Amino acid sequence: MSAFGLQDKIAIVTGGGSGIGEAISKAYAEAGAHVVVGARQQERLDRVAGEIREMGRESLAVATDVTIPEQVDNLVQKTLDAFGRLDIMVANAGGGGFSGVMKAKLDDWDRTVGLNLDSAFLCDIAAAKVMIEQGDGGKIINISSTAGINLNPRLEAYAAAKAGMINLTKSLALIFAEHSINVNCVAPGVTVTPYMRQRGFAPPATRKDGTVVPPLLLPNEPEHVADACVFLASDAAAHVTGELMIVRGMFHMERSNDVLRDRAGLIR
Repeated sequence: MSAFGLQDKIAIVTGGGSGIGEAISKAYAEAGAHVVVGARQQERLDRVAGEIREMGRESLAVATDVTIPEQVDNLVQKTLDAFGRLDIMVANAGGGGFSGVMKAKLDDWDRTVGLNLDSAFLCDIAAAKVMIEQGDGGKIINISSTAGINLNPRLEAYAAAKAGMINLTKSLALIFAEHSINVNCVAPGVTVTPYMRQRGFAPPATRKDGTVVPPLLLPNEPEHVADACVFLASDAAAHVTGELMIVRGMFHMERSNDVLRDRAGLIR
């Protein structure tokens, strides 16, 4: 099972201060990696980095706006200054953006695409430059969304950007294959982060009749996405590249899937 470990690997996780990014960061630490967390809010990053250190791993918290090239370069450089190398880049930072494309301005569109697609481009390229120079490969993982596979009629720019990330992943996988750099993408479905749970967005774990909903009919927990990212960062995925891994159990949010959701007792 050592092929599934990340012992002493050096990883960067953007959006690592909360939600899915926090779960990935901690899962990497549990697998043996040292983790650099990047996001805009230093306080959140410091908390996560502190918890990783308590797990016996090293961690660095670098406040970063991943839409700004100079800040992405700074994130990578501080990682090299602290650890001397980079093995794993997880481009996880993102957000839903505006709703209602007919009322949106170009600036609204640009901000959403910048956060969800341009940021992945910046992080992937910055990491690849280092990995190519190191000469021993690496792992790049982009966190997309099932909105990028199907649609999201309320978050059009977000869905378009996440679709672009999937295509970017496939292109970069081909370009970097000769350098032994694996580039893959994870597309989570609805994931119940602590923020969503606090806002009351998590569906109940019991049906209207009081019976328990099977886990595969419920939305993701952040750890489900993190486990996929551990696999893709490990030697167990050495021959996996250019692929899209969907994590959503059977909780699909397509508008045509109300029958399944009704079976779970989630339509009220």
